[in-house]
Amino acid sequence: MSTSAPPSNRFERRRAETRRALIRAARQILAETGDTSASIQVIAERADVGFGSFYNHFESKTELFEAAVVDALEEFGQNFDKHLAGIDDPAELVAAGFRLSARLTASHPELMQVVRRRGLGHIHSDNGLAVRALRDLQAGMASGRFTAVDPTVALSALGGTLLSMVELRFARPDVDGEEAAVNLAEMVLRMLGVPPDDAHEVARRPLPTLD
Repeated sequence: MSTSAPPSNRFERRRAETRRALIRAARQILAETGDTSASIQVIAERADVGFGSFYNHFESKTELFEAAVVDALEEFGQNFDKHLAGIDDPAELVAAGFRLSARLTASHPELMQVVRRRGLGHIHSDNGLAVRALRDLQAGMASGRFTAVDPTVALSALGGTLLSMVELRFARPDVDGEEAAVNLAEMVLRMLGVPPDDAHEVARRPLPTLD
């Protein structure tokens, strides 16, 4: 789960934990089935909180499930911050992001199922992985590493390709996910204007080991 500053007193801590429990329950439901029709009673029972507590935090199930998606996408982005810190080359960041995403489907399946089911609607959000990817695309264009195009259009192509790869990992577990991620990363780099030989090399640079 994504993190934030700890509450300052016992009441706030309990309130924050109840909210986190509801979001965890919603994330689990999204990861398992993608179905948002579960009743508030079912959600509260899964979260192990009282039914009445729900409305102390959310006005509707729609609000809760949206919060759960945002929470998952922020955790996704934080994984990138943690594991790809220190990489300065925007092209390497893009390539490593594809490969890290492929590995997260195995190490963090619940998280990545939420990304798989709900990520498309958040490609242009102002949080999570989207804002980080847009930053890296803009840096690559400013430095001349990438061809200068509309960053929003480039983000659409990048995000759509990444989500397709995540879908591939779950839908076709027989496919070599590592190799698929490397090949897709190379293709995306070439699409962004990185020369073929350079794209081939960058897409295969050593990747940090996940915890």
